[in-house]
Amino acid sequence: MGSTSDLPVMEKAAAFFESMEIPFEMNALSAHRTPAEVEKFASEAAGRGIKVIIAGAGMAAHLPGVIAAMTPLPIIGVPIKASLDGMDALLAIVQMPPGIPVATVAINGALNAAILSTQMMATNDKELFAKTVKYKEELKGKIVKANEELSKITYSYKTN
Repeated sequence: MGSTSDLPVMEKAAAFFESMEIPFEMNALSAHRTPAEVEKFASEAAGRGIKVIIAGAGMAAHLPGVIAAMTPLPIIGVPIKASLDGMDALLAIVQMPPGIPVATVAINGALNAAILSTQMMATNDKELFAKTVKYKEELKGKIVKANEELSKITYSYKTN
């Protein structure tokens, strides 16, 4: 993440990885304030066994793109709502030049970034794939249960 002020958003990814028992790193790295540290992190990530990088950033939101320029690993950008309702960050992350792709999730969408990265890693890991399938089934179960609860609510003109 660009700074620890992004932690309330990015900790949703951390919580998901914890629940899936996936080892992960958390770092505060700024494309503008600590460029040498960003370069070191990005250039050494694959050698340390990292498979996917999630980079959250607000405002100018250069962190995901800068990391993508320095590593062959897939990067998922999380635009953080810091100003302009997060649209500035979203556009900065999604508008990458050819050859430097950054997958981008919704503004403050760290949970979806974690799920997407897990799905990427699961393509080569049967155990992780099974956990991902189970997670998706649990999501389905929550909606089925919610719909059952909604069916119990009555209104004069409700037809179901």
